[in-house]
This record gives sequence, C-alpha cells and structure tokens, in this order.
Amino acid sequence: MVSTKAISSAESYLSAPLIYKGKVRELYDLGEHYLIAVTDRISAFDWVLSPAVPDKGNVLNSLSKFWFEQTAHIQPNHVVHGDVDQLGDIVKDREIMKDRFMVTKKAERIDIECVVRGYITGGGWRQYVQTGEINGQKLPSGLRKNERFEKPIFTPAAKNDVGHDEDISIERMKELVGAELTEQLQAKSIMLYEFAHRFCEERGIILADTKFEFGLIDGEIILIDEIFTPDSSRFWAKEKYAFDIEIDGMDKEPVRTYLSSTNWDKNSEPDPLPADVVEETSRRYRSIYELLVK
Repeated sequence: MVSTKAISSAESYLSAPLIYKGKVRELYDLGEHYLIAVTDRISAFDWVLSPAVPDKGNVLNSLSKFWFEQTAHIQPNHVVHGDVDQLGDIVKDREIMKDRFMVTKKAERIDIECVVRGYITGGGWRQYVQTGEINGQKLPSGLRKNERFEKPIFTPAAKNDVGHDEDISIERMKELVGAELTEQLQAKSIMLYEFAHRFCEERGIILADTKFEFGLIDGEIILIDEIFTPDSSRFWAKEKYAFDIEIDGMDKEPVRTYLSSTNWDKNSEPDPLPADVVEETSRRYRSIYELLVK
C-alpha cells in the first residue's frame, strides 16, 4: 500500500452528491446507499492540518474494512462493498479511490460515542487524578498511569459534530437513549474491544482504548463509521509499555509532539507541518496496517 498522491478531498474524483464533510471522512449519497470516502487529511487539537499525509486514508479505510470483516460474526455492520469496479461512472480515478472508500447501508446514527478503555491513560487518567472517577464511575484508589483495568470499562460520550464530544456517565446515556439501548451498546462495545485486544496482543500490540459508533436500521443495531483504526483507537507497541510515562502511540503522535514543541496557540490556523513529520506519520500508519493485516 504505497500511494503516489495524498488527497485532501475526494470531490474531484467522484460524481455523486457530497452531503457531509468531516475532518477526515466525506459522505456521498448514492441513493439507496452512502459512499464514505476517507481522505488523507489529518487533524489535531480540533484543527485540520496541512499538508495531507500520504497513505493515511488508504490505511484507515483498509483497516476498517479488515476489522468489519473480522468482527461481522460478533456484530453486524454497515458495509455493502469496497469494490471500485462496482462504482461504474461514479468514480473518475479508480487508482486513487480503490483503497479509500466503502459503500455502506444508510443507518440512523445513534448520537453516542461508545468508548471502551482497557487501560487508564489519556483523558481517563486526567479525570482519575482529579476526581478518582472516569465519567462518573468510581475507581479503586492507587491506580498507576497506563495500568490495565481488571475488566474494560465503558465511558460514553455524547456526539458533537463541532468541537469535542462531551464525556457523560452511563446514567446520563440512559436518559438520552434509554436503558435498554445503553445496556446493549455497552455489552457490544466491550465484546468488540475484548476480541480486538486479543487479536492485537498476538501481534505484539496493545489496544489501550477505542471508540465505536452505532446506528439503527429497522430497529436493528448496526456498527458504523470506522473501527480499530489509529484515528479511533490507542495502539501501543508491547515493548514500549510501562507505567507512569507517556507511551509513544502508534498513530499521529509525531504530529502532536511536533505541535506541542512549537509556539502555536491552538486558537489560530497552524503553519504547515514539516516534511519529516509528515513522512514519519505516514510511516506509522502504514506500519500499524502491516502489523495487523499481513
């Protein structure tokens, strides 16, 4: 998987109505189905950065397709196909688009981000240090940063298409979507996480935490969006695992590290990323794909 060109949008390569443009993904209307195109855009600290990162979109999309296939026996998902030859005249450049799209069923999105944490790190750790809790769940005292939980915990967030999603308690989620749906989504999310954690562990990778999105089709719960990618999950190399440190993640960590080392105020558009940061980020995305899929 080596791309010759990084793309910031798929609009010029598709002849279908664009109905939604996210930080990375674009949603096109095919009538009965959607087409989700995954660009090479990269975001950090709520800003879409430039330039685009070669192969990022190919990796995200190909990993999602792989994981949707691996988990279909656990949880039905929205994938119809990822075959560029079935698109006909909709696609204008097959070579550029072949690995960066999925045709999907149209589901009614449930506006909850279903987050599962297997380890106490990141934002969960910061909450714990301040309150002894994560999303209202009381945790044992004395936990160390990056420590593995005895059992994975479910820490949902209310979806917010602009800015950060809002961390909420499970009780608040029940108020928003109902107790029965909350319990179903919690059970499905933890089951999916545990499956992927085992799979990754066998390949020398720790899946520290992840997030899912679900939708409804005729009342049936469907897994949508992306799954177990470096943009939706925190992957650690086993050999780098340790307590009480910032573990270098197998994702866009070079971008975050670089931005944090500059004088950027996070309130105005940042300068373009240096070529070496873009190159290293691209390499990391390809690396996680090769470790998991090949």
